[in-house]
Amino acid sequence: MLLRRLQRGEVLWMPQSRPMPSIGAGCHELRITDENAIWRIIYSVEPDAIVVLDVFRKKTSQTPTGIVKACKGRVRQYRAV
Repeated sequence: MLLRRLQRGEVLWMPQSRPMPSIGAGCHELRITDENAIWRIIYSVEPDAIVVLDVFRKKTSQTPTGIVKACKGRVRQYRAV
């Protein structure tokens, strides 16, 4: 539901979405809680698309360093095309 809202051009803010400037400009983290887990979707708002950079189950208070590093590389790669 939240990704569909983004695709329609809606801007989401806390508590559903949090900016992630450490990954790059226009990058955010969707915060999703279901009955069994807490999930995060790292995404980038680009002129032509909402780019999903990673999806992971939240287990700690901070986003793991490996995920941040991978997302930086993915957004850089997407923007280079």
